[in-house]
Amino acid sequence: MLKVWGRRNSFNVQKVMWLIGELDLPHEHVNAGGPYGVINEPAFLAMNPHGRVPVIEDDGVTIWESHTILRYLAASYGRGRFWQEDAASRSHWDRWMDWSQASLHRDFLDLFWSFYRTPEPKRDWTLINTHLKLTNAHYALLDRHLAERDFIVGDKPSLADITVGATLYRYFELDIERPSLPHLEAWYDALGQRQAYRQHVMVPFDELRGRITQ
Repeated sequence: MLKVWGRRNSFNVQKVMWLIGELDLPHEHVNAGGPYGVINEPAFLAMNPHGRVPVIEDDGVTIWESHTILRYLAASYGRGRFWQEDAASRSHWDRWMDWSQASLHRDFLDLFWSFYRTPEPKRDWTLINTHLKLTNAHYALLDRHLAERDFIVGDKPSLADITVGATLYRYFELDIERPSLPHLEAWYDALGQRQAYRQHVMVPFDELRGRITQ
């Protein structure tokens, strides 16, 4: 059976769990990271020398890095739905996955850490506002892109929606200034209708407030 290590309020774990939910894959979940520990134990480091979650084990194969895991699960269990054999077709959502990792996630997580995970007396508002401006610009770009489509690539969810959309719950729950983004909000509403999204992404994160450690 597929086995997944990670804490459920980890952003990167949520991406993997969301796809597992969409594919309705039987799995075993092992809490790891944060208050659960495990990630510094020799057995875990033998699976992932970086000591980070998520990690999966499937039929004797161990994989780490969330986007690599997503591609593996899609290719193994989601062909025709979350995986296309044609490389050109696949590139349409591949490029959004890479953009999300290199641009959106970097700036949004910098915002999340500097604003939400930093205790109020220690917040640097110059830094927060810089990250907020960059994050809002990314979402404004997405809003324009979504003006002509229901999902990031076409009329149904893909790995692009999973990697990018996993940020939306936290983005809309944070007490921050956001521009008017009607198309992004409609997309978020559509994702919120999906059981797997509600179960694995719309997870309360109050315990992370003011915690500047992993």
